[in-house]
This record gives sequence, C-alpha cells and structure tokens, in this order.
Amino acid sequence: MILLSRRSLLAVAAVVDVAIHARPTPVAAKFLAARHNLPPRHLETVLQQLVRAGILKGVRGPRGGYELARERRRISAGDIVRAAMDGDDDSGLPIPDSVLVDRVISPTIREASETFLAKLDQITVEDLCRKADATAVFAAHATTEDFTI
Repeated sequence: MILLSRRSLLAVAAVVDVAIHARPTPVAAKFLAARHNLPPRHLETVLQQLVRAGILKGVRGPRGGYELARERRRISAGDIVRAAMDGDDDSGLPIPDSVLVDRVISPTIREASETFLAKLDQITVEDLCRKADATAVFAAHATTEDFTI
C-alpha cells in the first residue's frame, strides 16, 4: 500500500466529514476535531490549506465553520491530497547528491506518484460520502447544536 502523509489522510477525512455534516449549516472546527479525536489547533492548519486551495469555504460568525466550496462530485481525492501536500514542508531535509537518485530513483518515484495521484483523481468526495453512509461511520456522532462562545 502506498502511504499518504498523516496530513493528507486528515485532509481527505476532513473534507468528507464536512461534505456529510455541512447541511444545512457549516461545520465548526471543534466538532470536526472532536469527531476525529484531534485538538482543533492541529486541524485548523489543514482546514486553512483546503480553503486556500478552493476546496473548502470558511464561514464566519456564531454559526460559522466550514463547507464545501464546490459540489462533492467536483472534488477529487487527488485535489485534496495535492492541497495537503503543498503544506508538507520537507525543505529542511538534505537532497541526496547521487547519480542513482537523480537518474533512477527520482524518476521512478515521480512516475509512481503521478500514477497514484491519477487514480485518486478518479475518486470523488461523493464516492467517499456514499461509502461512509453505507458503513454508517458517523452513526455514533449525532450532531448537536452548541451555542457556546
């Protein structure tokens, strides 16, 4: 199995969660974080990346939160992963100065990554929402109104 970064997995989960729960009102980050057992501050950075990428839309105000910026069927898992990858900072890591890496490893990994992302592009948020509904993953997390400030 090709592994995605935790950030990418969280981004996909967050978008699917928002797609399922943002009707009729946006999803507050604290509820989203609670459903995924995360501190809200950790999730906020991922959510902001998704807003900047045009995948989510932030809504301000007492009933604010996040909602999809586009229709579910127009957002692919590949779009979400690319947005999350933009935030993965490995600039502090040294780049190996190696002919093997330059001529063999990097091109092979790049090709595999492109194939993987192309497959993710075929999976829509709508597809993932249908699977989530079919398996009742959120049955235990009934949404409740919370008007705390």
